[in-house]
Amino acid sequence: MLRFIVIALALLPALAFAQDAVVSEQPDDPYLWLEEVEGAKALEWSRARNAELVAAFAQGETFEALRTRLLATLDASDRIPMVSKIGALYYNLWKDGEHARGLWRRTSPESWKTDVPTWETVLDLDALGEAEGENWVWGGADCLPPAYARCLIELSRGGADATVVREFDVSAKAFVDKKAFTLPEAKHSIGWIDQDTVFVGTDFGEGSLTDSGYPRLLKVWKRGTPLRRAKTVIEGQASDVAVGGWHDPTPGFERNVVYRNLTFYADEVSLWSKRGLQRIDKPADANVQFFGEHLLLELRTDWTVGGTTYAAGSLVGTNLLRWMAGERELVTLFEPTDTVSLRSVSTTRNHLILNLLDMVASRIEVMTFSDGAWTRAPLPGVPALGTLYASPVDSLQSDAYWLTITNYLTPTSVAMGTLGEGAPEVLKRLPGRFDTSGLAVQQHIATSADGTPIPYFEVAREDLVLDGSNPTLLYGYGGFEVSLLPRYSATRGITWLEKGGVYVVANIRGGGEFGPRWHQAALRDQRMRAYEDFVAVAEDLVSRGVTSHERLGCEGGSNGGLLAGNMYTLYPDRFGAVLSEVPLLDMRRYSKLLAGASWMGEYGDPDVPADWAFIKAFSPYHNVDPEAVYPPILITTSTRDDRVHPAHARKMVARLRELGKDVAYYENIEGGHGAAANNEQAAFLYALQYTWLWAQLNKDLPPTQESSSSH
Repeated sequence: MLRFIVIALALLPALAFAQDAVVSEQPDDPYLWLEEVEGAKALEWSRARNAELVAAFAQGETFEALRTRLLATLDASDRIPMVSKIGALYYNLWKDGEHARGLWRRTSPESWKTDVPTWETVLDLDALGEAEGENWVWGGADCLPPAYARCLIELSRGGADATVVREFDVSAKAFVDKKAFTLPEAKHSIGWIDQDTVFVGTDFGEGSLTDSGYPRLLKVWKRGTPLRRAKTVIEGQASDVAVGGWHDPTPGFERNVVYRNLTFYADEVSLWSKRGLQRIDKPADANVQFFGEHLLLELRTDWTVGGTTYAAGSLVGTNLLRWMAGERELVTLFEPTDTVSLRSVSTTRNHLILNLLDMVASRIEVMTFSDGAWTRAPLPGVPALGTLYASPVDSLQSDAYWLTITNYLTPTSVAMGTLGEGAPEVLKRLPGRFDTSGLAVQQHIATSADGTPIPYFEVAREDLVLDGSNPTLLYGYGGFEVSLLPRYSATRGITWLEKGGVYVVANIRGGGEFGPRWHQAALRDQRMRAYEDFVAVAEDLVSRGVTSHERLGCEGGSNGGLLAGNMYTLYPDRFGAVLSEVPLLDMRRYSKLLAGASWMGEYGDPDVPADWAFIKAFSPYHNVDPEAVYPPILITTSTRDDRVHPAHARKMVARLRELGKDVAYYENIEGGHGAAANNEQAAFLYALQYTWLWAQLNKDLPPTQESSSSH
């Protein structure tokens, strides 16, 4: 929890304190001009770098055939139309060659189960963008139960996190004109309370946003009144990440919930009513959920209550009303082990669904509260292998659930069932998109520098020759408690596996594969553990004869882009090529760029000398050695990424070019944090990245040997 501590500073010289407490800016950074996101000079520089890479790698019949195949896969009409239940109907956002921005459409549950559902278009984003002269990208819809007639739709320009909000009538299939809830472009927090009232956090003017660029003020806004007259419910600090609120519409248990995100992992959660705010007593880093009369808490650190200590990673529950009245009785619903962790918990009308991980393999359990006690049982009829994920179809109205099933070599399928009514039924299967014959998946264990076992998945040919010659792509993330699980990827299959490449995913610390402890082991001053884990996997691949350092490439995006950047600067002799996507790289200034301040709980505060002392060790921009020999690196980003600033990528590339290093760069001029705003852009980017990467890891092979490795 963020503590507000008043410290007597009278005995400290003010100037000396300022010098000790804050790391000075870096006036010698010659590339600060590249931080001007849409500056003419910066964009001219980016376009020139794009042209160099495109001329070298995005030409010819081979590239065009790959791009065309990827686009056809992304646009294919036989993809699974993933849906959300809104009222009585299923809604889906669909993109294809004719609808690059997407159709928001709906069908009946009965029709969706058929091979060719009958869809009704609700909103055509391409037509809307053309009519309004905007590059609209879908940002989501929040629809008001129980009628679900009105929705708050978010649209972004070019895929940015910042959106505009417009109220939409799904019956009329039109935006509401009169007395509508609308907001101009910003990073909002908005949600229904009732048909005429919403919670709203947005840019209300000077001082209304946090240092991270998110709302600092949460207000209640009544329909038909000016936004300036909305009444403040909570006010955070500039150093907070954000504030927000939501309404729980569970019949018989309706309540309003507001929160302050103090850091990325800590928050204050309160119930809000006519009596004002009632803070929920909990550890700041515990996640809150409600289930009827129950308060559920997912613990990220150990918590002692009434003489009993509940372990980090546990799920505990209690009666909400009695808890708010001061009683302190908790029930353990799940407790982790060394290999089993809680991936997520969700609620149906009468049950809890626990998605678990056991040595990075899926398990699903169902919990039921009856006669004053909880019982648990495995979800029946689910596969023993693959990545499974169960989620409610409609948590307010039924016990129906979706079950998605996937792994590296088996196309994703979607099943549906009802808790308490036997095994789920598979309703949709994705057709195979690449040739999996002769391929196999294995799980191996590497040993990190401190002796910790690090699991990793390897996808390769069953008859793989362990002679160190195989081009291998090692992927990782290692942050923010994100778990990397086996999943079917047509892109990986088409661009890498079909050509004879080996694909490896490392489950390094910083992720969530083994719960909060796995994540916390690589936080802040322990960050280097994530990088040591990743290199341990790389070394294991080489020692096993799967590949060699020259044939081994690494890839990561966002926080994984920082991982890739550190492989480049800290371990340049371990890799033959590096692909760093939408990355953080300048860790001295990351907290001042866009949403960067919200991640200081993960990395530390570079303005605090003690923090900068360890942050600098994993700041690639500052660790480039002019004399070092580095592998080729490709860095990609997006101009419209308003989460991770494109200057991270731009400045790193400029620095490497200045030193004469082998560096390539591509910046999509739109696309947001995903680096692509539509399928056409995504197909081009995938083709470009993996054409470049394959060329680097095979560039010294004779043509006959390269073709033989492609099977």
